[in-house]
Amino acid sequence: MGKRRLSGLEVTLIVLFILMTATALTFIILFATEPSEETFVPQCPNIPVAERVDCYPDAGASKEGCVQRGCCWSPLNERNAPWCFFPTNHGYTVVSEGSSNPYELTARLKRMDSPSLFGGDIQELVFQAEMQTSNRLHFKIYDANNKRFEVPHEHVRTVSSNPSTPLHKALRITREPFGLTVRRSDDEKVLFDTTMAPLVFADQYLQLSARLPSHNIYGLGEHVHQNYRHDTYWKTWPIFTRDSFPNGGTHNLYGHYPFFLCLEDNSGQSFGVFLMNSNAMEVTLQPAPAVTFRTIGGVLDFYIVFGYTPEQVVAEFLELIGRPVIPAYWSLGFQLSRWNYGNLTEVKATVDRNRAINLPYDVQYTDIDYMEDKKIFTYDKVKFKELPQFADYLNEKGQKYILILDPAVATSKRVGNAPYESYDRGTAVDAWVTYSDGKTPLLGEVWPGETVFPDYTSQNCIDWWVDEYQRLYTEIKHDALWIDMNEIASFVKGSIKGCADNNLNYPPFTPRILDEVMYSKTLCMDAKQAWGNHYDVHSLYGYSMVLASEKALQRVFGKSRSLLLTRSSFPGVGKYSGHWLGDNAANWNDIKWAIPGMLEFGLFGVPYIGADICGFFDDSSEELCRRWMQVGAFYPFSRNHNAEGYRPQDPAYYGANSKLVASSKHYLTIRYTLLPYLYTLFYKAHTAGETVVRPVLHEFYGDENTWTVDRQFLWGKYLLITPVLDPMVPLTERKQHVNMHVPAEKLGLHIRGGAILPTQRPEVTLTYSRRNPMGLIIALDDNNEAAGELFWDDGDSRGIVAFLILCLVNHAGYKDPNNLKFEDITILGIPYSPSFGGMFSDWLHNTLSMVFLPCTSSHKQVLFLRNLSLNFGDTYLIEWQVPKLEYQRIDCHPEENANEAKCTARGCIWKPSDEPKVPFCYYPDDYGYTVSTVTETDSGMTLDITRNMKYRSSGRPDSPDIDKLRVAVYYHSSDMLQFKIWDPTTDRYEVPVPLSVPAAPETDATKRLYEVRFTNNTFGIQVIRKSTNTIIWDSSLPGFTFSDMFIQVSTRLPSEYVYGFGETEHKTYRHDLNYVTYGMFSKDQPPGYLMNCYGVHPFYMGVENTADAHGVLLLNSNAMDVTFQLTPSITYRTVGGILDFYMVLGPTPEMVVQEYTALIGRPVLPAYWSLGFQLCRYGYANDTEIENLYNDMRAAEIPYDVQYADIDYMERQLDFVLDPDFEGLPALVDKMRAEGMRFIFILDPAISGNETRYYPAFERGQAADVFIKWPKELSDEIVWGKVWPDYPNVTVDESLDWDTQVEIYRSYAAFPDFFRNETAAWWHQEIKEFYEKTMKFDGIWIDMNEPASFVHGTVGGKCLGNPLLENPPYMPPLESQHMGLNHKTLCMNSEQILSDGKRVKHYDVHSLYGWSHSKPTYDSLLEVTGKRGIVVTRSTYPSSGKWVGHWLGDNNSSWDQLFKSIIGMLEFSLFGISYTGADICGFFNPSEYELCLRWTQLGAFYPYSRNHNGKDPVAWDSIFAEISRDVLNVRYTLLPYLYTLMYESHTKGSTVIRPLLHEFVEDRNTWDIYQQFLWGPALLITPVLDPTSTMVLGYFPKVRWYDYYTSGTYLLSAPLDHINLHIRGGYILPWQKPERNTQLSRKNPLGLIVAMSESGTAEGSFFWDDGEGIELTYELLSYDFKKKFCEVTVIFNHQIQISLSLNPSECLCQI
Repeated sequence: MGKRRLSGLEVTLIVLFILMTATALTFIILFATEPSEETFVPQCPNIPVAERVDCYPDAGASKEGCVQRGCCWSPLNERNAPWCFFPTNHGYTVVSEGSSNPYELTARLKRMDSPSLFGGDIQELVFQAEMQTSNRLHFKIYDANNKRFEVPHEHVRTVSSNPSTPLHKALRITREPFGLTVRRSDDEKVLFDTTMAPLVFADQYLQLSARLPSHNIYGLGEHVHQNYRHDTYWKTWPIFTRDSFPNGGTHNLYGHYPFFLCLEDNSGQSFGVFLMNSNAMEVTLQPAPAVTFRTIGGVLDFYIVFGYTPEQVVAEFLELIGRPVIPAYWSLGFQLSRWNYGNLTEVKATVDRNRAINLPYDVQYTDIDYMEDKKIFTYDKVKFKELPQFADYLNEKGQKYILILDPAVATSKRVGNAPYESYDRGTAVDAWVTYSDGKTPLLGEVWPGETVFPDYTSQNCIDWWVDEYQRLYTEIKHDALWIDMNEIASFVKGSIKGCADNNLNYPPFTPRILDEVMYSKTLCMDAKQAWGNHYDVHSLYGYSMVLASEKALQRVFGKSRSLLLTRSSFPGVGKYSGHWLGDNAANWNDIKWAIPGMLEFGLFGVPYIGADICGFFDDSSEELCRRWMQVGAFYPFSRNHNAEGYRPQDPAYYGANSKLVASSKHYLTIRYTLLPYLYTLFYKAHTAGETVVRPVLHEFYGDENTWTVDRQFLWGKYLLITPVLDPMVPLTERKQHVNMHVPAEKLGLHIRGGAILPTQRPEVTLTYSRRNPMGLIIALDDNNEAAGELFWDDGDSRGIVAFLILCLVNHAGYKDPNNLKFEDITILGIPYSPSFGGMFSDWLHNTLSMVFLPCTSSHKQVLFLRNLSLNFGDTYLIEWQVPKLEYQRIDCHPEENANEAKCTARGCIWKPSDEPKVPFCYYPDDYGYTVSTVTETDSGMTLDITRNMKYRSSGRPDSPDIDKLRVAVYYHSSDMLQFKIWDPTTDRYEVPVPLSVPAAPETDATKRLYEVRFTNNTFGIQVIRKSTNTIIWDSSLPGFTFSDMFIQVSTRLPSEYVYGFGETEHKTYRHDLNYVTYGMFSKDQPPGYLMNCYGVHPFYMGVENTADAHGVLLLNSNAMDVTFQLTPSITYRTVGGILDFYMVLGPTPEMVVQEYTALIGRPVLPAYWSLGFQLCRYGYANDTEIENLYNDMRAAEIPYDVQYADIDYMERQLDFVLDPDFEGLPALVDKMRAEGMRFIFILDPAISGNETRYYPAFERGQAADVFIKWPKELSDEIVWGKVWPDYPNVTVDESLDWDTQVEIYRSYAAFPDFFRNETAAWWHQEIKEFYEKTMKFDGIWIDMNEPASFVHGTVGGKCLGNPLLENPPYMPPLESQHMGLNHKTLCMNSEQILSDGKRVKHYDVHSLYGWSHSKPTYDSLLEVTGKRGIVVTRSTYPSSGKWVGHWLGDNNSSWDQLFKSIIGMLEFSLFGISYTGADICGFFNPSEYELCLRWTQLGAFYPYSRNHNGKDPVAWDSIFAEISRDVLNVRYTLLPYLYTLMYESHTKGSTVIRPLLHEFVEDRNTWDIYQQFLWGPALLITPVLDPTSTMVLGYFPKVRWYDYYTSGTYLLSAPLDHINLHIRGGYILPWQKPERNTQLSRKNPLGLIVAMSESGTAEGSFFWDDGEGIELTYELLSYDFKKKFCEVTVIFNHQIQISLSLNPSECLCQI
């Protein structure tokens, strides 16, 4: 039976039935799974605008569309906030929850009935949470029924849990709708609250929002964030790796970082949120504050890390994703690169020109232009023919070579149609990303044209990549690898075929990525990789390439660390690679935005980070590039890189002498110096997860101002970098915004107190730097403490083999192969100059410690410890002493009898101290002046300053304070400046001593050795030596006072080594700083400790701890004192005038004197004969005694050139009048002069006015009105005193006491006013008449010119006028200060008249009297005799040395005066008076035999060698005479050398008598030596200075000495007939056979003493003239001995005349 066939109708009906059934079923299913929109009513309470969460994040929001999504619609008057936002009844509910332990929770979630946003909503979810550690919470939300893509993170999956905090303390969930709140476990503060908006979880749209506790949100990337702290005003940031330009937009860039850190408040408590999801996403920040994550795939896999500080949050995050790699040490060096050098020749030219300028520079790159047609794993054999040898070319100079590889592989053949084997091998192993079919390699287009793309998630690809890289290295040696274009980038969209229309390439929702097309400039999203769809793993491409490249580097470099640098990155990349901030541009925005970028990658765990210095695209201006090189020197990854088609921008391109080169070298040198610190920071990042480049807020979160700081950054904790980031900007205390002067070649660098930074002496490459000694910079904090760490290994090996100092404790036994030593230690923040205590080694304990003694002060200084040679790994203790806090007090009541009432009346602080000599009454810190206006020019600055009126007057009512002052600073020369403070409204007295300052100031700051700054409150001037940054003057100490009759200023000293100030007796050459006060006011006062003597020299030389020296002159002639204290500091106090300081910068001690004498005048050149031995005594009875002495000296054949007559030759001590007992003296003088002798007579200034017969000197003087008088308003009378002249016709009863004798027998005496031109003419006339009519002479001795008087003030003792002038409100601690200033001198109200007619008080010019006396006397001597001669004076002032010599006054015949005479000579050498000496055998009291003999030996080496005692060499026995003859013969033999030294002093300002420290300042032992001295640089004198000694201790610096070879201290034999002399190797001394006087000796042949150095060389010079001519007609010889011959050049009248060569045997003499 056959089958029945259906009719057409029946078939139609059946089909219709089936279709209707299917449609019905579809509607049933939809009804069951989708809620009815008609029945859903959104619950829209009054949600604050700031808390609205956008329900329409895609484009085209409308009310209709919003309602369809079941959301709330409420339009606003602005578009940033959402108009369509989620109601409270969207989301999920918790249907069940459970936990197997207190640290975990699992819950199942069911979707609430509500419309869908984009479809594909997942109905059932699982929520899992675990407290992995006390500081890390993990929760994950995923599909309960279907496996979804999750990031296969290489490190996170290995992280183990170690829970200790129960989960409920950190996490709580809300059941309906589902939400969670994350809390801080210890205080339950809510940190992350998702209950503000619903959870959305669809197949291709996942969203979670959370309320945050603050707006301080940092991170998320990679983008250009123009500020480090995020703007929470409705900002949305897309995250999806993309090859794009970092030009400041909000678009996505190369990396993928869904991580942010939130600083909760100023407690520092912070937390971080990481969503481990690699799909395209966006993150919205809103003002609630709140964050919304929207991603289009994967799962919601969150980690929240907690910290008490931001740094701790970073450390916790990096423990999760993998701590950063520690880079090879060399990779911290500066690096050069550019895209398209064109050929290897140009690369080498770039290398060579930067080597030529000695630029610190370690790494050279080549970009893709080295490749053949841009094909990876090839090189251009034409343009880069020698590339295989290029690494060797770099390596031989300690440099490294890095090349680039891109991922894309060309499909085309190589040149000549040769196979492209790398492509072929990859194809053979299926190494490529495929189309959606999983088989066909996807084709795109990159640099070489059509390309395939390696799938680094495939093991086959990884193996291929490693093999290809190894092949490349075999062909082209290099040192590290740079990978680029790995976002992944393609120049066509998706593929050369385009992309299919599906939900992967066109998802329902596309985040706001650049171009808003998923496959723009990359691959199709449906492409296949081993890890999954490219849709899911696109942002992991760079990460997977890094993992593969790390394996390749391990294969090639083995145990060496090398370097990997990637453009695309993902959390965890930093474990293996560094990153640069991409293809920026040469503009001022990009230099700014690089800093937030670096700070963010510090958060992301990629500390090896930096931007392309000077910009990649566009031409960089010189200013921009210079500023970028400055800041780039402090990028961890410091590379200058630019693109093809633009000008080169390597530093050398700008010119070897350019400002850019100088600036770049300067800051790169600083970088290289500090690299041990930077390397240690990388170690800390690698081992502890600390940041390297660090935001300021990480260290100072308590200061809310730091929360937005992103134009500065830190290296670690301690180094603050403040770059200039704007064009033509010369400007950029704690917790303050400070304007810093940042000139074109500078940027701001500051070291934080509390730091110990390791350093190393830099070289041009780190290969060589690492062989150099290391050092430490120690910056003390306010507690005078510091700590630091140093990580050190070989810089290249994988693994950690290191020597680590933690807080200066040795934790490991690493021994550096270069035997490194710590050479220098710099301590910043030393409050006061310390004294060096010593250095000790303890081989038993592994501790290197520094001793910091407590001290608090705002004034900080720097201590340098140099040449320490501390072995790396050994143990040392270095100690020094810092003065106690009380030593910083500046005495507010220097007068006697201070008490609390007097102290507080001055506005000062009274606080007793147990420390000896410390003042109980001292100034408060802000006592002084403040700056009101400042004007700066290239040549100096002018300031107006105002007294702090908070305090009372200075406490001296008779000396009113001056409230407003003017300050001027003058930059006179590169090594000299002046600063002057005066009252601009009053004409105050200023010192009328002319100084020689340059005609034009030094306006070029780069040439000046100094920098001048000022402090405001309290006002002070600071002078800084630029070469060492030593503050050599700092007057910002409290107590600056400027009143009418009392001026005080204090300054800190850079060290305890201070020399000078006079004229007072000092027990040591270096000053005692233990609260010693010296008064200065010229006075007839024999030398005595703390007694002001004859001259005034307010000049000192300071030697800094760096062995540099400077000098300071206070040009003030009023009565004054200086107080030294242990701060160390000096306080000046003066009773009038102004403050006028001059400073010279040396930098050597000898140069200080040369510069000082250039200012005040070079020393006079004495006549040759005046260098001979001289005899004098006060008390010759008649001329017969002098004649007998002369004959006895001749008979004993003792060299002797000059005979004196003291005031005994005068009739009744009257100037210019010969006593009858000496009527034979003129004939005797003529006789002696005819036999080669010379004669010097004495003149005192006081002129008798009581003569009964005509006394021309007085009569002519009175007629010329030359004598000092009272001011006319008081009287027109002479101010009478009494000195040596007696009344006429009296017989002095010497049995009476002195004062009675003066009153009864001494005549009235008038004092010439030598300032006046009339007085000079009168004085000249009297001298001339005496020479022509009474007696010939060759030199003049002027005495008693302080001026001295035997009555106080005036005869009768009543000084007219203002009594305050005699007893000022402040009386310096002068000898007999209770008697007033007029003690033993004139009334202070006496009037003198300057040469310009200005009338001045003797009060002001008293100490200039001897100075004013000197020049008229010198001029008269030269004019009268027609010869040079010599003038010797007792009273001196700066510049007196231009005309006169000086003896050290009326000393005593005692042993202590021997060594004190050396100190006095050394000081007068500083003062510019080289012709000086003491009275041999003493002036007062009888000398004893041994003392006088030792003094004669010493005095034979005084420049001014005079016995003024009466115990002359023939007054003793024949042995004494013989010893004297012998030692004086040595002097006379060496007079040509001494005369040459005098000439050099006269022309160059060098010293004659010279302390050892002037020649050996680097040897600190010499800084305290004053019992030995030098003649010039070459002759060392070591006298015996103690009784009964036949041995003497001598110190010999480390040069060759004859007869000593090595340095050290030696006990020298010194019998009574011997003084030790040593000649320094390397010098040639002229000599001449001695005779009994110089007239005879000068006729003898000359010779040379050649003392060879260790290298067999010697040099010297010789000056020769007639010895007494006023106009110098001379011969100047210089000679040089160089082993084989001695060259002698003779210069006559400045013209070279002859040169001759001598056989060494003819010019060599060794003693």
